[in-house]
This record gives sequence, structure tokens and C-alpha cells, in this order.
Amino acid sequence: MNTLSIRDLCCLFCCPPFPSRIAAKLAFLPPEPTYSLHIANIPISTNGAIDQKPSSSSSTTKTSVTDINTSVRYTIVFAEKAEWQHSQSDISKLEPYFVTTSRHNRIACLYVNCTSDPKYYILFSHGNAVDLGQMASFFIILGTRLQCNIISYDYSGYGASQGKASEKNMYADIEAAYKSIKQRYHVPESKIILYGQSIGTVPTIDLASRHSECCIACILHSPLTSGMRVAFPDTKRTWCCDAFPSIDKIHRIRSIVLIIHGTEDDVIDVSHGFALYNRIHIQHQIEPLWLDGAGHNDIEAHGQYVERLLRLIDVDIPQILLKKQQQQEQQQTLSSPPAPPTLASTLIIPASTTNGTN
Repeated sequence: MNTLSIRDLCCLFCCPPFPSRIAAKLAFLPPEPTYSLHIANIPISTNGAIDQKPSSSSSTTKTSVTDINTSVRYTIVFAEKAEWQHSQSDISKLEPYFVTTSRHNRIACLYVNCTSDPKYYILFSHGNAVDLGQMASFFIILGTRLQCNIISYDYSGYGASQGKASEKNMYADIEAAYKSIKQRYHVPESKIILYGQSIGTVPTIDLASRHSECCIACILHSPLTSGMRVAFPDTKRTWCCDAFPSIDKIHRIRSIVLIIHGTEDDVIDVSHGFALYNRIHIQHQIEPLWLDGAGHNDIEAHGQYVERLLRLIDVDIPQILLKKQQQQEQQQTLSSPPAPPTLASTLIIPASTTNGTN
């Protein structure tokens, strides 16, 4: 996290309308874009406008997909700084498109088609200082390992997305990306897993807390409780000027929540993970993963990371679904009216008759 200047501190405590400026200073570090999206071989610049000439530093490998709202087709071109040695097979798995948020920003989304028969669809909100170009190779590896397809997006001001990075834009960004999963790919809520990493846990928690049935599970990777608590670790309450108050939202999530956090995280201390876990509704708590010795940026290098995700998909979620099914069946049984009593059939035997003779 960046340090706060005296001016920032004055704005924070004396001028409540300005915390968004501090939040941007603390949390948002958009990198130089590592990719571009093209429409009919004309590149789309990082602010969503159409450039006249393609970048000479970009790779010529492309993939295309139909836009969510129109018949326009896009291609993705990786710049050299993406530092990804991709194959044509990998490229064919990537489908970029744009969506427009409720705050009128056009943001870039990427559908990673890892398998033709996915167990689930993961909406991945990535961490800070990266964009889709840097994350694409990781998405392919992770999705293939988990047998899930992944949809991700760049926050406003990141990559090829329009606008500026802000807390409100971030909430609108994930909402638009989430709606695109349902509208574009017709995926039901029961097949969606929300995944947030670092700053990406902020919109993930917000979305899940506002829509109780939006996903089957929620994964929080190195989450933060709030902006103030990161900047000032001794903060014990949420102030009116606090940004990213996930600690006050997480109890409203109505899907199971998996928290993954490194014990040696020097960016967002593991105590944030502990605090959030303790605020999850007890019915939705599942075994977290506290990775001993892991920091903020190396959790994926530990074998327990994928193992825990596989257990979530193959064990935890099926158990939850079975439990829900049993509860529904029990409720149906209790609410069903009792069956009318059944009268036993009576066998009538006619009395024997005699002819009156001996």
C-alpha cells in the first residue's frame, strides 16, 4: 500500500467527500495496458476509442468473439510486456468482449473457455496492478486444472476499459460482468462461483452481499476488511469516511464462503482474513485455508491452493447442494396436507342357507 501524505490525512479526517481520492491512492495502480482489443482489425485504445493504427509492439496473434449487445466482433492482441508465451491453442480459448456499466463505462471482459463441459463458471475479480493481458495465462491454467470456465474483466481505467478506477465504478464493473455471464452465456446462478483476489474481494463481497442467490460459492483470496484498517492497522471500527467496508457486508452473503490467506502477507495482514471469517454467517462458513509462510503474491505457488479449490468444487459444494435438497424435501413433507384415512375393505360373506331338511 502507498503511504499517506499530510494532505491526504487532512482530506480524510477534515473533508469527508474526499476519501475516494485517498482510496484511489491506496488501492488502484492500473498498469500500462498489456493488450488491446480490435474491432474489424482497427484497435480499440485503452479509453475505449478507436485508434487508426495498430500498435507495432503488439503480437499478431488474435482471437475473436461477438459483442454482447451487437454483432461487432473483437480480437485481442497481446503487447510484448504481457510476457506470456502463448500457443495458438491457448489463444483460441480466449473470447474478449465489451459490456457497458450502469455508470456508463465500457469495460473489457474475457471469457476463458477451458473445457466444453465446465463444472462451474468462475467470475474472477483480479488483484491490483495487473490487467487481463497479464492474467490470461493464469486463467487458462487454473480453469483447466479445476475443469471450470473463467470470466474476468478489467476495472474501469484498467487495460482496455474506459473510465477511472474508483470504488463506485468497481461495484458497477462487477455487476455488468456478472449480468453478461447470465445474458451472454445463459449460465444459472447455481453454476456461478465468485472469486475475488486482494482488491478484487471488495466488489466480490459487495455483489454477493446484495444478491443473496447470485452464486453457489464465494472465494476470497487475500481479502481486506476495509481501506482504513489496511492503512491504519489499529482501527477497530468502520468510520463514515472508510472505503471498501467489506467487514460490514460479508455477514449478508448467503452462499458458502472460502477464505484463502497467507500467514506472512505483508500487504494485507492475515488478521483481515481472520476477522472476515468470523463475520461469515455460521451456516455459510467452510474450512478456510491459512497458508503457512505464504505472502500476498505467492499463494498460487503452494500446492495446497489448488487442492483446496478442488475440494471446494468436488466436496464442499456437493455437500451443500445435498443438504439443501434434503431440507427442501423435508419442508415439502411437513407442508403437505395429511392423506385422508383409508377405509379397510370389508369382505361380506353371505349367511349360509339351509333347505330345512335333516
